[in-house]
Amino acid sequence: MTKRKPASPTAPKVTLAQASKPVVAPTIVVKAAVSKAVIAKPATTKTVASVTKTAVKKAVAPKPVKIEKAPKVKMERDSFTMPKAEYAQFHVLKERLQKLGSPVKKSELLRAGIMQLSAMTDAALSAVMSKVPTIKTGRPKK
Repeated sequence: MTKRKPASPTAPKVTLAQASKPVVAPTIVVKAAVSKAVIAKPATTKTVASVTKTAVKKAVAPKPVKIEKAPKVKMERDSFTMPKAEYAQFHVLKERLQKLGSPVKKSELLRAGIMQLSAMTDAALSAVMSKVPTIKTGRPKK
């Protein structure tokens, strides 16, 4: 005796009324993003899945846009000598700006001072610089 294998449960069941009707596959239209070409294919489960996956990939993953970086500004390190009373003004100014809600660093204060001096007229710059005493530069001897 030979046993018959039962029909697979995943196979679609077709009734007699359905078998007499002609089967028309719907058409899928896919627009390609790059070439702007229109592709028409009959719909099958395999092509629908593959077409929708590629369409989703093209729609979801646009080409990255290159962002131009600003050229890196070169920094200059320097040391200088100043009287203790003038150096203490850094602390006073930093505390004032902290209370105003905009904390700054010592280098930012120096840069702001340079900006203000640069914006002055020649006469105003000469007047301000005449008030600044000349000091002996360099490291103290031990």
